[in-house]
Amino acid sequence: MNRLHTQDEWIARAKKALPAGGFGNFDPGIIISHGEGARVWDEDGREYVDYLIGSGPMLLGHGHPEVMEAVLEQLPKGMTFFANNAKGIELAEAIIDAVPCCEQVRFVASGGEADMYAIRLARAYTGRDKILKFEGGYHGMSAEAQMSLAPTIERNFPAAVPDSAGIPQGVADQMLIAPYNDLAAVESLLTEHDDIAAIIAEPLQRIIPPEPGYLEGLRALCDKHGVLLIFDEIVTGFRLDYGGAQERYGVTPDLCTLGKITGGGFPLAALGGPAEIMAHFDKDAVGQDKWLMQLGTLSGNPVASAAGLKTMEILRREGTYDRLRALGMELQQMQSQALTAAGIAHQVVGDATLFDIYFTENACRDYRSARHDDPSINARYNAVLRDNGVFKSPGKLYPSLALTEADLELTRAAVQKAVAAIAG
Repeated sequence: MNRLHTQDEWIARAKKALPAGGFGNFDPGIIISHGEGARVWDEDGREYVDYLIGSGPMLLGHGHPEVMEAVLEQLPKGMTFFANNAKGIELAEAIIDAVPCCEQVRFVASGGEADMYAIRLARAYTGRDKILKFEGGYHGMSAEAQMSLAPTIERNFPAAVPDSAGIPQGVADQMLIAPYNDLAAVESLLTEHDDIAAIIAEPLQRIIPPEPGYLEGLRALCDKHGVLLIFDEIVTGFRLDYGGAQERYGVTPDLCTLGKITGGGFPLAALGGPAEIMAHFDKDAVGQDKWLMQLGTLSGNPVASAAGLKTMEILRREGTYDRLRALGMELQQMQSQALTAAGIAHQVVGDATLFDIYFTENACRDYRSARHDDPSINARYNAVLRDNGVFKSPGKLYPSLALTEADLELTRAAVQKAVAAIAG
């Protein structure tokens, strides 16, 4: 079979082999050939500064030499075992040392799995069925997580809106939906329903930050009503701080889920919490009726664990997070200053380590308020950025530690062109 080299040929080939012409992840109109540091190249050889970074895991950039060395050292020793291995145990210990809520962890292969098991674990521990989640919160692809993720119909709270076909009505009946950053709504639901097992929340919801006192309020309400608090830290873990959002915001949940950076770019995720709750994964400890069955072919994979361990070691080095935040703030400022100079209404929303621009004058505090006044402006802005060598999602920008001054200069020039394009 002849190898096809042009991007258009690969796109045509993908349309035949893949539903909707893609993997279901990012824009199928671009085919990535390879990455190095903070850059990626498409199959036509076009070069981009990468602010997608694999949807978050490549915090150190592509092909970091120390991570590569750790992976290459592990590969000849075995790629997977479906059994305990030293690297996986070491990674579990490192996570426990880093993340405040974790006394024990259980590995899975993806963040969606971790969230699914965290919800199931909360139900097993509390003996309750209902789960409270926030409108617009992303927690993977399970049936529960696909409730009110990105609803186009704004139903009255707490009714859940399915975002996917194939989900039974019974799932919606067990889900309660609340607006993010609204403690009064949460308190009302907890008072009205005595069968809620857990609240699951992204402590930084997509890119919407918690308002002062909000996470502390959730913690207090959960304690008052005997409900578990789950932090989905798939994105924020090891990004907002070494100990994740828990360390950054000073609020400790009962359970958390981790992924992306945790595996150093390989398929690995985890959920963790106190030993008392995690004991439900141990049949001998809790008995058949309370045991939560969980297994996975690649859980605790030694190659992924080796990559994660080395990534975490690098992140622990002095000044790492100061540099990451400085890079993020420079990227925020270069965009905000250019947009302000052009008289374009906008909000920089998020954390220095993870953010984007909303083209609006309105405060962005929950799913319904975090939107562009005119979505076509955002589409045009991002299209011009990509045309000028900046690769990012249309709703999120991830800085990486691999960024150089040359990368920032290219980005600055692209931003100026994008601002000029939307200014008319």
